[in-house]
Amino acid sequence: MSQVTFVQDVRGPSRSVDVVLTTDQARELALALPGAVAQDHHGRPSFRVSGRIFATLWTDRAMNVMAGAERIRAAAEDRPQVCREFFWGKRLSAVQVDLGRADPELLEDLLDHAWRARAPARLLRETALGAAPPPGPTEPRARR
Repeated sequence: MSQVTFVQDVRGPSRSVDVVLTTDQARELALALPGAVAQDHHGRPSFRVSGRIFATLWTDRAMNVMAGAERIRAAAEDRPQVCREFFWGKRLSAVQVDLGRADPELLEDLLDHAWRARAPARLLRETALGAAPPPGPTEPRARR
């Protein structure tokens, strides 16, 4: 991953400090994944691998990450102040991450899950990120 510098935001009378991810930093994290490219998707930036969307910048404060239903639910349950389930129609399609509250490690983890789910097997094999096999069968079927 490339080096990313994060903005510190001081809020409220208690002057607590939160890490804030900018859209440029979120974009940088997404594009650091092997084969990732940015492309317009209905007026919003999307991030793709081999033509398949794994994340979109939904607003200037939110990124939708297509991390798979299990990971989406876990993120929304574990970090409800930062993550929420995002439905497209009746289908759970992404976890929406509040960039103003997310830490870089969380976003990087979610992007990695989404990238692995969308990247072709060839790219997974060719990269260090592909070292851990994606869920599902990994061995070719034996011929009968």
